[in-house]
Amino acid sequence: DAACKNRPLDLVFIIDSSRSVRPEEFEKVKIFLSKMIDTLDVGERTTRVAVMNYASTVKIEFPLRTYFDKASMKEAISHIEPLSAGTMTGLAIQTAMDEVFTEEMGTRPATFNIPKVVIVVTDGRPQDQVQDVAASARTAGIEIYAVGVDRADMQSLRLMASEPLDEHVFYVETYGVIEKLTSKFRATFCAANVCALGTHDCEQVCVSNGGSYLCDCYEGYTLNPDKRTCSAVDMCAPGRHECDQICVSNNGSYVCECYEGYTLNPDKTTCSATDMCAAGRHDCAQVCLSNDGSYSCGCFEGYTLNPDKKTCSAVDMCAPGRHDCEQVCVRDDLFYTCDCYQGYTLNPDKKTCS
Repeated sequence: DAACKNRPLDLVFIIDSSRSVRPEEFEKVKIFLSKMIDTLDVGERTTRVAVMNYASTVKIEFPLRTYFDKASMKEAISHIEPLSAGTMTGLAIQTAMDEVFTEEMGTRPATFNIPKVVIVVTDGRPQDQVQDVAASARTAGIEIYAVGVDRADMQSLRLMASEPLDEHVFYVETYGVIEKLTSKFRATFCAANVCALGTHDCEQVCVSNGGSYLCDCYEGYTLNPDKRTCSAVDMCAPGRHECDQICVSNNGSYVCECYEGYTLNPDKTTCSATDMCAAGRHDCAQVCLSNDGSYSCGCFEGYTLNPDKKTCSAVDMCAPGRHDCEQVCVRDDLFYTCDCYQGYTLNPDKKTCS
């Protein structure tokens, strides 16, 4: 008990009472909750406990602010009734975030640094999306333990639980043996495992080290000189990446991109020049000239490129200096013919006049 006294928690039990949990099994869950409360140092200034009951709907049986002694909590637990249909685990976790972990309902202010802990007990597969809700809860600083019984879906338990999973996911074959988890939780909450209790100051990874701990970082991060916080390693530094053209650093990892006019190959690292003159890729009115991943526009003979560098206009073939008629130039769309003034006739060369 002494080991527990200096490790207060704001602890919320979320218990599944869907149709698949038989009445006698639900009674065993209530016994488990009572035995868990016996192991905790319960009190207004120590560990506060809330209990939520869920199936298709969610019921807050009592929030963190209601009871501060074990006898009152256990009495309240003895009167909890199952809700029957459905298994809306995601809804239950969301309700815990929105309605239970609030200062109005008894959660202590963040400045107190009291770990927020959820223990979910379920025997089924969630009928709603639990992954995103659980991720939001974990991001909000809530540590989630998932307890699966009998038919529980292990993948769902792993999706909702906090890391490391082997310390946060538990499974028992039947409700009849759920009480054996009490000692495991007692060891977690009461032993000098500072990492499990969330009372450490590591930014990313806490590694238990006897009665103390060391901090570590996720892959792609490096531990700062303060031995607590982590900085993303520049994965785009020369020699650290395999990108052919552009490396984009991405939160401790990286992705490859290509210069304009190139496209990323299926290997996600190399690039191939895109044919910018392929149909539908350019906006040239007449001629597209591919140019190593880019393009420029040109025009057919007899046309000239407009200032917009895309469209073309017909050239006036009879403009001075553009034709070789001796007397008269007659424009004919993109071509021209020569003619002569009155009193002259066109010579066989079709240019000069006599």
